[in-house]
This record gives sequence, structure tokens and C-alpha cells, in this order.
Amino acid sequence: MSAATINPQEAAHFGALAADWWDPHGSSAMLHKLNPVRLSYIRAQIDAHWHGDARERFSLAGRSAIDVGCGAGLLAEPLARMGAKVTGVDAAPENIAAARAHAAGQGLTIDYFAGELAALPPATFDFVTSMEVVEHVADPAAFIVELAARLAPGGLMILSTPNRTMLSKLLLVEAAERVGAVPRGTHDWDQFLKPEELTKLLEDAGLEVVDRTGLLPSLAKGFKLGGSEALNYLVAARWPA
Repeated sequence: MSAATINPQEAAHFGALAADWWDPHGSSAMLHKLNPVRLSYIRAQIDAHWHGDARERFSLAGRSAIDVGCGAGLLAEPLARMGAKVTGVDAAPENIAAARAHAAGQGLTIDYFAGELAALPPATFDFVTSMEVVEHVADPAAFIVELAARLAPGGLMILSTPNRTMLSKLLLVEAAERVGAVPRGTHDWDQFLKPEELTKLLEDAGLEVVDRTGLLPSLAKGFKLGGSEALNYLVAARWPA
């Protein structure tokens, strides 16, 4: 029996934000600023993993992808535009309803599901993503095991999450929520994972971490890759060769 990983309070919190998820100036404005940087990292890792050409538009053509904790589809839609057959799963039914409506308006075919990842029909995927999610689940270790179970042999997984540092507590929780950059109650600093903790969870699930990079605020671009991991970081993992 798979462990339940959804935290009902977290699902309710994010479900309440579903209506303006796609508004770049709304409650998810921070995600809209993060997304281009995350996509840059994702594309670089896809090309490195499958020896792709950076000039190729459809870098995921012929591959399957799943975005876990997909919200209203902010990442799932670009993955579909890269040519992948995409599945999105989220704990909040309100988010899935918003995701389906937006994808239909964009002419995109994406399979969306609300509920536990383990409740999805049996399937594995070439590409697994879960962005800013592991810090919100009830059981991170069980969640990582469920993610690994969905990764096909030869596939690639990419995660992002805040680091548990005093800097992240000051900037991502106290300052960001106080000034309204993110909705109040979005983050529980005690649930943040340090890079070595997430690496161990991935390794315990049988995966190998192949890359990790920091994600930092930038006055010029909003966010940038590289440098310090003190606030946020991204991790790429795969099955050992």
C-alpha cells in the first residue's frame, strides 16, 4: 500500500489560488518569474541527457512526461510544446480544473489528474518533473519513492525546492510573505530540504543525482541560475547506468 503524501491543508491553500494562477501579476506572480529560468535549466538537462541539439524546437518529441504538483499547468504546457505527451497531477482539484480549461484554450492536449500520484494508472515516463512541491508533501521520503516509481529506465527527473537556511527563512518566508510577493501561509520553513537531504532521499530511492545548481534572485532578470544554493536549487537525477 503506497503511503499518502498529500497534505490536505497544503492542497486547500493552493487550490484557493487556482482562479488567478495564470495571471502574471496575481498570487502566482513569483512562479511566472521563476518559470523561464526553470525552463532554461530543464532544456539544458534534456539536451545533455538525451544528447539533443539546443536548436531543436521539439526536444521532447516522442517522449512522455509527467509534472507532479502541476498547479494550473505553468510547466506542463511548455513541456507539451516541446513535443512531449504530457500528464499533470496535482493535489488540488481546483488547480486541475483551471489547468484543463487553460490547456483547452491553448489547443494543447494534456492528461490532467487530481489526487495522489500513486492513484494514477500504472505507467512510467521518460521525463519526471516536480517543482517547488516536495516541501509541501506529508511524507517527503514516500513522495520521492513514488516519483522514482514513475521514472522509466533511461529517463530523467528534475526537481526544485527551497533550501532550509537562515537566508531562505528571512527572504522566502518572512520578507516575501510580509510584502505580499507570495501568499501568506505558502511556506513552512521547517519543511524545506537541504540539498544533501534531498540527495539522500533520491539515492535511497535508487536514483543518481547528476546535476545540481542554485537559483537566485536577479535585479535584471528576476531570477538566475548558478552560484549560491542558499535560497533555492534544482536537481537532476536518473537511474544509475
